[in-house]
Amino acid sequence: MTPVVRRLILLRHGQTDYNAASRMQGQLDTDLSEVGVAQARAAARVLAKRSPRQIISSDLRRAHDTAKALADVVGLPISTDQRLRETHLGDWQGLTHHEVDDAMPGARRDWRDDSTWRPPQGESRVDVAERSIPVVTELVADLPDWGSGPDADNPVVLVAHGGVIAAMTAGLLGLPQRSWPVFGGLANTSWVQLSGHGDAPTWRLDVWNASAEIADAAVQ
Repeated sequence: MTPVVRRLILLRHGQTDYNAASRMQGQLDTDLSEVGVAQARAAARVLAKRSPRQIISSDLRRAHDTAKALADVVGLPISTDQRLRETHLGDWQGLTHHEVDDAMPGARRDWRDDSTWRPPQGESRVDVAERSIPVVTELVADLPDWGSGPDADNPVVLVAHGGVIAAMTAGLLGLPQRSWPVFGGLANTSWVQLSGHGDAPTWRLDVWNASAEIADAAVQ
């Protein structure tokens, strides 16, 4: 029998003005900048070649508008799921990195280095993984033909945010929590690909921080 291998792509949204200003968004509902709109279109052009079978997005506008750029090219509807929202950053939301560092020196380093650490009134990476990974678990249960048959390589695309993508990736791979900070930052409209092997999938990391620019360079 041909082995079952489910392809899962986790796509980060395009740039926002908050990103450009190093301002912390969390679950604030911000819009794509002009640069972000162009990034979303470029990523859509590349990912459309993969013939996605389903697109699911965070309900925050910056992610949903990035998903729409892909959906418009491939002719698929978008499902939304608020479990794919970015990490809630509590009291840090809306502040610049410098403002957080002035108010709580060393706290952002603690947050980066410890996946269980929470900003005041916010979520840890572990919290984020616990709410978001069930999205994938439910997809495995609801899509019995995902990863098999003539369209086996057609991925499911989840459009979300850097923090939630890093948490989901670490959790799906089963990494020990002390190792979760090993993943570096994910650029705007870059993506991760995971492959789920077997009926009860074991997830493997295929790609981290891919982009339209990298994909274009590879074929030149």
